[in-house]
Amino acid sequence: MIQAFAFYLFATLMLFSGAVTIFSRNPVHSVLWLILAFFNAAGLMVLVGAEFIAMLLVIVYVGAVAVLFLFVVMMLDIDFAELRAGFVRNFPLGLLLAVVLFVELFVGLVVDNAGGLAIGKTSGAAAQGALSNTEAIGALLYTRYLFLFEAAGVILLVAMIGAIVLTHRQRSGVRGQNVAKQNARRPDEATVNMQPEIGKGVSL
Repeated sequence: MIQAFAFYLFATLMLFSGAVTIFSRNPVHSVLWLILAFFNAAGLMVLVGAEFIAMLLVIVYVGAVAVLFLFVVMMLDIDFAELRAGFVRNFPLGLLLAVVLFVELFVGLVVDNAGGLAIGKTSGAAAQGALSNTEAIGALLYTRYLFLFEAAGVILLVAMIGAIVLTHRQRSGVRGQNVAKQNARRPDEATVNMQPEIGKGVSL
């Protein structure tokens, strides 16, 4: 019973958060609702025994993608004075969302102690109890799919270098960095022990 209740709780809140993300008029609120949807999706992944995917949702999507969205939103032309004025008005809603997240964590812990929601089936070593879900994925990635995993890393590295090269622009008046000269500096050249007199400050 508690397993089914947890599933419907996470699923309902995830669908509700996704809908509010789309229809919210405030972009900052949209990002926050998106984070709530990611947390609920991670809860569903934990219920079906895919804790690795749940960890990726929290670390990658909430910790990186959602924060990146928030940075982009902060660069938009938004009247932050109006946002601050509405902080007191929206405080009860934020407190309610915090209580909802706490209840979800409590329900998730209760479900985990009760044995989890048996709707996902694992296979191989994880099904036999020898390895956990995360250990089984790691064993496959670094054995059978090692070269494909490394090839994906090389492709991402090339894409990152290509993006840096394409967006790099030479600007006049900017002093370049001489790495060899910096490495050749001795400690006595890099720092100077100054003993300024009282009330005279430091000469630059």
